Amino acid sequence: MSNLTLYELSGCPYCAKVIDKLDELGLEYDSVSVPRAHSERTEVESISNQTGVPVLVDEANDVSGMPESDDIVAYLEKTYAN
Repeated sequence: MSNLTLYELSGCPYCAKVIDKLDELGLEYDSVSVPRAHSERTEVESISNQTGVPVLVDEANDVSGMPESDDIVAYLEKTYAN
């Protein structure tokens, strides 16, 4: 099990942007596919207070539910790039 968990939706371009950065940095992560219907995204809402994806959880750095792809990519670059 990885310290990183990404809540994502298949076909989401914002999720793909984050996945590309995770892959570029060679980071292992757990992927959680969320339902298409926002009303069914209760798990995402409980950790990030919103229903949009992507949402990143980084247990190693006490990040409990970071939304917004640009913020996630910047965080990953700052935290994990050499």
